[in-house]
Amino acid sequence: MTRVWEFFGRFFVLAMALTAIAQGEVKMSIWGHTTDGVAVPIYTLKSGEIEVRVTAWGAKLVSVRTPDRAGKLADVVLGYDTLDGYLADRKTFFGSIVGRYGNRIALGKFSIDGKPYTIPANDGKNALHGGPIGFDQHVWESKEIPGGVEFTLVSPDGDQGFPGALTAKVKYTLAGHTLRIDYASSADKATVANLTNHSYFNLNGDDQGDIVGHVLELNADKFTPTDAGLIPTGQLATVEATPMDFRKPTVIGARINDDFEALKLAGGYDHNWVVNGEPGKLRVAAIVRSPESGRVLTVETTEPGVQFYAGNFLDGSFTGRHGVKYTKRTGFCLETQHFPDSPNHPDFPSTLVRPGVTRHSTTTFTFTVAK
Repeated sequence: MTRVWEFFGRFFVLAMALTAIAQGEVKMSIWGHTTDGVAVPIYTLKSGEIEVRVTAWGAKLVSVRTPDRAGKLADVVLGYDTLDGYLADRKTFFGSIVGRYGNRIALGKFSIDGKPYTIPANDGKNALHGGPIGFDQHVWESKEIPGGVEFTLVSPDGDQGFPGALTAKVKYTLAGHTLRIDYASSADKATVANLTNHSYFNLNGDDQGDIVGHVLELNADKFTPTDAGLIPTGQLATVEATPMDFRKPTVIGARINDDFEALKLAGGYDHNWVVNGEPGKLRVAAIVRSPESGRVLTVETTEPGVQFYAGNFLDGSFTGRHGVKYTKRTGFCLETQHFPDSPNHPDFPSTLVRPGVTRHSTTTFTFTVAK
């Protein structure tokens, strides 16, 4: 009997060890301080060869180091080595959790139950990513959880014009080759919320030029066309026979400059695609491959849409790691989300958050290599 208990004891220890390995290691340090002296933690998550760093400033994804087909490690997200780089950048949203409402709201105006609200415009006439001081410009509360970090931000009633005190929780966890982001939003008054991560990826490495040679596959039969202000018209248009069709693997740069209205309005790809399948269920939204490095990124989400942005507005204003200026199309974004301007389109999936109901969503980023 003693040997039986010894066996089960060793089995339990081994199982716990394997669980810890699967979940990865987590380490925290103080990265720096904001201009008003608030300490900002940064967390390092490790799982096998993959290393991820996230910080409490804007709940940002700072870096993802993964191997290429030769085993060489490189950072595949654009960003900065220091907190000061992020504090100085109020334009790109590198790695940020954006909110309260990710993407655009037309003229910054919407209504809930017949009551109008106005968000300050910060993108021409429209509100973008929650207004001038969005969730990306705050230090989130943070705590270590198994395999990762949980960030929490309480946005007070009236913050940037939004009604209700909203509590946002974002969990980053790393297990195996997969970085998982779990979102939760709850409020004490009817409001809207659309949280997403705004990381820019370059699967060749963040200092290795543009991404137009990457190969993209989007699991989407439709997209949401926009006007000149990149506000959806309300139509769900087919991608069939257009440069918006990525249902089969296609080089990003192959049609990016085509004479097609949607591309001309946005200066390239910066649109929301309607992810096939049932919203609320985790399913593949996108697969991106780099023929050069062999790295592959697979994105799965429970969200109804994904904004594919090809870095059209990067202009070299900011210098990232290795002293490299991030210029046009040196990174791409895959922002899993509800559709832009949903509060003004009753036919779009709702972004409404009612008191007593917590809205949840999940997105995963899996990093592998094609030999």
